[in-house]
Amino acid sequence: MRSKGKYIPVILLALLLFMAWHQQWWKGPRVVTPPHKSGHNTVNEPSILNRHARLEYTLHARCRMECRHITEEEVTEILTEGRINTERSNPMDLPCPTFALEGYSDEGQHLRIVFAPCDSVTRVVTCIDLDKEWNCNCN
Repeated sequence: MRSKGKYIPVILLALLLFMAWHQQWWKGPRVVTPPHKSGHNTVNEPSILNRHARLEYTLHARCRMECRHITEEEVTEILTEGRINTERSNPMDLPCPTFALEGYSDEGQHLRIVFAPCDSVTRVVTCIDLDKEWNCNCN
């Protein structure tokens, strides 16, 4: 008769692989609600992200905004009211950290705007419409 003990390493490996798969693919993007109304930073709200900083727009962001019909007012609205998507943000990005904020504009567009706070300004890196595919010619 075969020993059941020889199957234990295979079962443990399968269990470990299942746990890794479960952690990676089932968790989805984590979106946190920043405490912009209270004026206090928490663990979820990076102190480097100034929601009232002067904005500079990259050429890429301007092109995406024009193509996707996103206004400066909508960008400001997402910066002020949006929620940080930690899966799409990179606080270790160089030369400046990047934060992806998501939300709905007053016109109903579901937007993701990537901001890069650098020194005294915050750069708008790109603008994405999460519900509609646009054919943009931005390099």
